[in-house]
Amino acid sequence: MIVGGWRPARVTAVEQATPSARVLRLAVEDWPGSDAGQHVDIRLTAEDGYQAERSYSLGSYGAGPDIELAVDEIPEGEVSPYLVRDVLPGDELEVKGPLGGYFVWRAGGEGPVQLIAGGSGIVPLMAMARAARDASAAASFRLLYSVRRAQDAIYRDELARSAADGGVPVSWAYTRGAPEGWTGRVGRLDDAAIREAVWPAGQQPTVFVCGPTGFVEHVADALVRLGHPAAKVKTERFGGA
Repeated sequence: MIVGGWRPARVTAVEQATPSARVLRLAVEDWPGSDAGQHVDIRLTAEDGYQAERSYSLGSYGAGPDIELAVDEIPEGEVSPYLVRDVLPGDELEVKGPLGGYFVWRAGGEGPVQLIAGGSGIVPLMAMARAARDASAAASFRLLYSVRRAQDAIYRDELARSAADGGVPVSWAYTRGAPEGWTGRVGRLDDAAIREAVWPAGQQPTVFVCGPTGFVEHVADALVRLGHPAAKVKTERFGGA
């Protein structure tokens, strides 16, 4: 039963994605479907009636009764520690959405698309990469994914398999430590690294940047310095949850 926009949801699967993140799949009552890049609000209710709500991006898109979230734990958060450590298949919670119409990609858009993710900012961009693959549009996409270390990359295996099979190509950036055999630099993304990995500004790509606030601001400023019109750079940022 939908009350105040909140839909009952049941956890159907959980998967450890990184040492601090899980992928959750939920069956949502009367789910209307979503565009790639949208998000939902999640509400938890304690036995004493206390409620906590947080927003999470969708790694899934399209129609169907199921949605997918990937949640990275914020140790001081109210919701993410429960979702990462404790929630189990069969548990119930509430979902409101889908939400957001600005940070979305729909098949049929013009021009190349650049995706830039920092950490768990990959989640809505993963939905876009999946949608692009399914729409046979992956050749017009590129993804730049910045993580501390390889083991911190959510969806790492799927991204590698998809790229090898005609999906969206991925460029990696490591800020703390690189995997064995890595020959690139290690450290925060700078203008040169961004220029090397993304579509040239002259091709007027639409750029989607998602990650922690500091990362998003740093990357967006760099893109503008590199000649990308600010109006073509769409951002989504997040804090503690």
